[in-house]
Amino acid sequence: MQITNFLKHHYRHFNAAALIDAAEGYNKHLADGGKMMITLAGAMSTAEMGIQLAELIRQDKVQVISCTGANLEEDIFNLVAHDFYERVPNYRDLTPADEQALLERHMNRVTDTCIPEEEAMRRLEHSVLKFWEKADKAGEQYFPHEFFYQILLSGELEQYYQIDPKDSWMLAAAEKNLPIICPGWEDSTLGNIFAGHVISGDIKNVHTVRTGIEYMIYLAGWYTEQATEASPVGFFQIGGGIAGDFPICVVPMLHQDLGRTTVPLWGYFCQISDSTTSYGSYSGAVPNEKITWGKLGQDTPKFIIESDATIVAPLIFAIVLGQ
Repeated sequence: MQITNFLKHHYRHFNAAALIDAAEGYNKHLADGGKMMITLAGAMSTAEMGIQLAELIRQDKVQVISCTGANLEEDIFNLVAHDFYERVPNYRDLTPADEQALLERHMNRVTDTCIPEEEAMRRLEHSVLKFWEKADKAGEQYFPHEFFYQILLSGELEQYYQIDPKDSWMLAAAEKNLPIICPGWEDSTLGNIFAGHVISGDIKNVHTVRTGIEYMIYLAGWYTEQATEASPVGFFQIGGGIAGDFPICVVPMLHQDLGRTTVPLWGYFCQISDSTTSYGSYSGAVPNEKITWGKLGQDTPKFIIESDATIVAPLIFAIVLGQ
């Protein structure tokens, strides 16, 4: 437990102490019989959060994930095209002409990391299109993550693997058939590509890929079944945005719109965010504000760490994994 011991010795105050409190709260929540949802905003998959997230999945320390469409696909992009990625350490100094040069090379920049279009996006499109077309012709409908599970478990992409498969959180999730919520999937590269194939007529039924409201219905059923007083579900939020905003609302929806008042509130809450607390900023709202919306209770353990998630999350996960 070298990492854990180091952190507990040195991280004693301010955001550092909040990190320790949040990690210990995560462990206590699981030890008391609780379950955990992790939400992924931003570009956590391109930041290779999967190195530890995959192990959390394998060790049953996360039971459900909510993520953006970008995080869903970018873990697989990294899995099949890692050797073609390019890092741009001086990204803050790039001129518009430098950015244009990257565009002309089909290198899509995410902060300091460029994703290669042909080896990553088009390679995955080639595979997923076959699964979309097959389902479309059969009149079948699946969620975005279910299509990815089908592809990963088929072994079709194995010939392209360029990282250790154990570091892919999507592959670990597929092997566990982990529930995933992916709100707003259409706001992703493959979501745009799917829309293009519908427009061009390759896909006849736009509902071949299930989205949005169906994901909320799916989550409502999962939460009602899984969340109990003896085993409440915790909420570990990385970043802001729809990945966190969407699923946390399932509790007030169950209570206020469906009358399922015996379903417990979220049993733990932690958010890592560098969003400044401000008027009207949901991502920057302090956890107590969620009490007024019926998401958290006054006694729910609540933590907020105002820092860079790519630095903070791996350290918390290290403590949770006993590293």
